[in-house]
Amino acid sequence: MRQTLDDVLLPVGALVAALLVFGLFVWIGGVSPTETWLLLFKGAFGDWYSWQNTLTRAAPLMLTALCVALPARAGLVIIGGEGALVLGGLAAAAVPYAIALPGNVFGTLVLCIAGFVAGALWIALAGALRQYRGVNETISSLLLAYTAIAIFKQLVEGPMRDPATLNKPSTRTIDEALRIGGIAGSEVHWGFVIGVAACVALGLWLALTARGFSVRVVGGNPRTAQLVGLPATGLILLACALGGGSAGVAGAIEVAAVHTNANASLIAGYGYAGILVSFIARHNPIAIFPVAILFGGFGAAGSLLQRRLGLPDASVQVLQGIAFVLILASEALRGVDWKAVGERFRRSVMRGGKPAPLAPAGTPT
Repeated sequence: MRQTLDDVLLPVGALVAALLVFGLFVWIGGVSPTETWLLLFKGAFGDWYSWQNTLTRAAPLMLTALCVALPARAGLVIIGGEGALVLGGLAAAAVPYAIALPGNVFGTLVLCIAGFVAGALWIALAGALRQYRGVNETISSLLLAYTAIAIFKQLVEGPMRDPATLNKPSTRTIDEALRIGGIAGSEVHWGFVIGVAACVALGLWLALTARGFSVRVVGGNPRTAQLVGLPATGLILLACALGGGSAGVAGAIEVAAVHTNANASLIAGYGYAGILVSFIARHNPIAIFPVAILFGGFGAAGSLLQRRLGLPDASVQVLQGIAFVLILASEALRGVDWKAVGERFRRSVMRGGKPAPLAPAGTPT
């Protein structure tokens, strides 16, 4: 029960604290914190238009967060989801250059599969470097993200560039029959449904299958995994491939549902925002779904803050950064026995002394 409360209350408390700190910053800038918080809510969830914008932004966040969550359950810290996303989008845009696709659901599925394969191979490379060469996966995945962006720009502005795109280099626009449309005529495309399905399916895979349990054992206790003979390297590469493939599908969906081609707009920072979403969700794929909606709403409210209050559109990124720092800082409070802390504080006050420091759970009082 204590662990469950920690998993829920600590992230929620960190988010509330982030909103308070963000309010302090805007107050220093001469803007009302109360009005800022109200506009954040209104821009994210105030009406149907806001909800459509929020859910559209949440779709790639869910999939890029999985790129962090699945390797994390195997014991790796992967932060290169942005690279997998842009290569997934590039692969989807490149498929029509190579083969003629049927103008139906099968053709769209091929685009998504191409994105999955590109993202899976890219993030699996970071896992392989860690397992076979001892390279830190956090650093390698980040550097691979920058490399992927460089490759993306080189191809989009070079061999794959559509000559008709003069001011903004882009690949050829995919056929309308291959695009992912909205749900029931709304602006929310089917990529949102794919993201929710991926979160639920991978969450159940981790919780209910033998392979998923093995991945959690490798990440939770590598020594135990070695003693029982689990193929740790294969499981780690599998987790990296599934996570990277999810981010690659996010890129393919962005091409097929939003941009209709691969261009610089695809590099929108969803891969980096997915890191925050995954950490707040405690790397739980099912918990990623509501957290992604929340941060999709923050992103949707940025333009409203700019129009109404004159704040920069990027101010929501400041909020996300504050939240990320406080989420990491809140880990120091995990496992604290608050009952023992309260008792020590009471005794110290009665004695006129200073409160005792925080003690981890199970420490004798």
